[in-house]
Amino acid sequence: MWTDIDAHISQVTGEKFQSSQRGSVSGGCINQGYQVSNGKGSYFIKLNQASQIAMFEAEALGLQQMYDTATIRVPKPICVGTAGNSCYIVLEWLEMGGGNSKSWEEMGRNLAAMHKCSPIVKEENQSFGWNMNNTIGSTPQINTWTENWTEFYIQYRLGYQFQLGRRRGGRFPQAQELLEAIPELLAGHEPQPSLVHGDLWGGNAGCTVEGEPVIFDPATYYGDREVDIAMTELFGGFSAAFYRGYNEVFPLDSGYEKRKNLYNLYHIVNHFNLFGGGYESQANSMISRILR
Repeated sequence: MWTDIDAHISQVTGEKFQSSQRGSVSGGCINQGYQVSNGKGSYFIKLNQASQIAMFEAEALGLQQMYDTATIRVPKPICVGTAGNSCYIVLEWLEMGGGNSKSWEEMGRNLAAMHKCSPIVKEENQSFGWNMNNTIGSTPQINTWTENWTEFYIQYRLGYQFQLGRRRGGRFPQAQELLEAIPELLAGHEPQPSLVHGDLWGGNAGCTVEGEPVIFDPATYYGDREVDIAMTELFGGFSAAFYRGYNEVFPLDSGYEKRKNLYNLYHIVNHFNLFGGGYESQANSMISRILR
C-alpha cells in the first residue's frame, strides 16, 4: 500500500518520493492518520476503507476550492486514491502548534474573506448547494443545488437529519412543527451563497508553529455564512479576537443571535445520529427553545 501511495505522490508532484519514515498521528474519529517523510519533506495521509473513497474525493475538492480563494490557509490536497483494501487522501503537511490573539483575529478576517466568495459559475437555480454530496462526520450530507436558502435548509439539512434520526430510533416530537416554522424564522433573511467550511468547530481550526491560522477537515458547500460562525460557538467557542476580526471584514447581519440556534441544531441532531446518547434530549430542548 505505501509503495502505491509513494508512487502516486511522485506522479502528481513530478518529484520522486519514497517514504522512509511513517508515524501515526491523529486522523480524527473516523480515519487513521499518518505523517510520512522521505527526510526532505513530509505529507499528511488519512486512510479509510476503500469503499469510503468518495468521502476523500469530496474532502479534496472542498480543500482545493478553499485553497483557490487565496483567503485562508488550508492544507493543500495532493492526491486521492485506493490501494488494496484502503483509500487514502494525501495532504500538505503543516506543523501545527502556534497562535495567539493576533493569529485568531487574522483567522476571523481570512474566514470573512472566504465567505465573500460565491459560486464561480452560476447556472439557473445554482445558488445553495455544491458540486457533489459529501459528509458531515461520517453522515451523508446532501448538497443538491437549490435556489432558495430556506428550502435548502429545510430539505437537505434539518429535514434530512430528522429522517436519519427517526430511522435510528430517535424521537423528535416537535420536528415537523419546527420545519414548518422555518420560513417564518428566516423571514426577511436573504443571505448570499457563501463558500462555507461546514464543520467549523475548534477541532478543525488551529495555527501553525509560525502563527498562521489554518482550517481543515471541511464539509464544504455554498450556504449561509452564518452556519460557520454559529458552529464556532457550539463546542466552547473561538476566542473573542476571532469574532472581532471577522466583523471587521464582514459584519454579521441583524438577527444572527436568533438564527444561530437553528443552524446549530443541525449539528446536534447529527451528533445524535453519529453517537446517540444525550444528544436527543439536547436537540429536543433546542427545538422547544427555538419555537418559543
